[in-house]
Amino acid sequence: MRLNPDSQKPLYLQIAEQIEEDIFLGRLEEETQVPSTNEVALGYQLNPATVLKGMNILVDERVIYKKRGIGMFVCTGALNNIKQKRQNNFYAEYVDSLVAEAKKLNIEREEIIKMINRRYIDE
Repeated sequence: MRLNPDSQKPLYLQIAEQIEEDIFLGRLEEETQVPSTNEVALGYQLNPATVLKGMNILVDERVIYKKRGIGMFVCTGALNNIKQKRQNNFYAEYVDSLVAEAKKLNIEREEIIKMINRRYIDE
């Protein structure tokens, strides 16, 4: 897990994002245990309440769940939930602004598709 204490983003959000990224990249598989609040807090010298706040975001999003007395675990279906969330964010953050800018520049839909296809080929 990589946290940036100098970032404008609060640490609890960075924790949530890092756990989500670990699930997305397969470092944490569904139904496996997530590092404990205390482990993360000790490893990064953070207040356990800060770590728990980040983890609770993922509990609310049904990415991880609590097993009383045992710890936090990755939910079944968490990877699909994360992918869906990221696709929705991609649409909102990139596609909407791409289309809006293309319209300002009078770029037709077909030309945008050609540009995207060209970029895929270039890789």
